[in-house]
Amino acid sequence: MPPPPRAWQRMLSGRRLDLLDPTPVDIEIEDIAHGLAFVARWNGQTKGDWPYSVAEHSLLVEAIFARSQKAPDPKWQLAALLHDAPEYVIGDMISPVKAAVGPEYGALDVRLTAAIHLRFGLPAALPAPIKRRIKAADKVSAWLEATQIAGFSEAEADRFFGRPDPILLDGLTLNLSPPADARARFLARHAELLAQA
Repeated sequence: MPPPPRAWQRMLSGRRLDLLDPTPVDIEIEDIAHGLAFVARWNGQTKGDWPYSVAEHSLLVEAIFARSQKAPDPKWQLAALLHDAPEYVIGDMISPVKAAVGPEYGALDVRLTAAIHLRFGLPAALPAPIKRRIKAADKVSAWLEATQIAGFSEAEADRFFGRPDPILLDGLTLNLSPPADARARFLARHAELLAQA
């Protein structure tokens, strides 16, 4: 009988992350930041000299999430920053592909998210109201990304993502950066929020 297929990945930190049974002890923020800085959103179909990374998207979602509340809790801001963290090992798929892949992708994402949350002092599963607020910030970021760098008209973005509150968008302009810069900004913001949470 052949051995089961390998389900772990060696990370740059030296950790072996079991993708099917991840544990918090194998999660390192440096691995997350590095991976997210090199994963392109929109399948790389964005304007600019650099791909728009999931690390940059995560920073944007956290900023929008914070703007959407009067007194944001740093713990939930940290959750917003980490909302796509599993993509450091499973990559970013556009929503239509996720739907086509089916529930297995979602189950993998849930297991990785739980391990990441526990590693950084968050509940394995977020409270439903917090999850909804992060998802709302994610939709605002998708609208902004779609119209500024992914070639959508505003009318088209409105149809797919909903028209965001202009107050949440005020002053937000996407400036794509090299992966090393995105990685450094993600690590710095993570450290700030972790210290406050």
